[in-house]
Amino acid sequence: MNTGNIAIQQILGNFIQDLAPSQEYLILSLSPGSIPLRQRCRINCLSADFLADYLSTFFLSDEHQQIECNKQAEVKSAVSYIANELLENAMKYGVEMSPFPISIQIHLNPELIVFQLTNSIHSDKTLEFQNHIETILNGDPDELYMAQLERNALEEESEESGLGLLTMLNDYGAKLGWKFESLPQDSTEMAVTTMVQLNI
Repeated sequence: MNTGNIAIQQILGNFIQDLAPSQEYLILSLSPGSIPLRQRCRINCLSADFLADYLSTFFLSDEHQQIECNKQAEVKSAVSYIANELLENAMKYGVEMSPFPISIQIHLNPELIVFQLTNSIHSDKTLEFQNHIETILNGDPDELYMAQLERNALEEESEESGLGLLTMLNDYGAKLGWKFESLPQDSTEMAVTTMVQLNI
């Protein structure tokens, strides 16, 4: 039997395999190889702000009620932050010239926003990343956050803050999950989908 086309899957954390369809959703797809390094930060910010602006419009009440400005601003800020962090991580840790696109999806349900970002990483980095995820999932988010702040203070020249996912847990009460899937047999990359669930 040829097993070359069978995808290897691993789920970590709070990952919804069969996500219920939502009436409102948006998908952006970016090609890692087409974005010069110096422009990536700007692209991430613009993409995150666009997603936030788009979703926040659904938190305007109907014409017979007052506009829920506070809720709209809160959701807009949360969506912008989370989307930007996910895109930054994908660009920072993904395969720079990968033929596989980076895809970010946002689904809006009555009381939940679900983010899904898929990118590829080098297969030989998978175990290290999974160990990092296990540390986040099994640790106390407050303690991990403080420990990371201390590390950052000692490593002033480091460009990696390591606070993005911990901030999602601590400040936004988000649930995090990951799915790892193998790509075609001749690829040296692994597909990773990060899911963030945000109650609204």
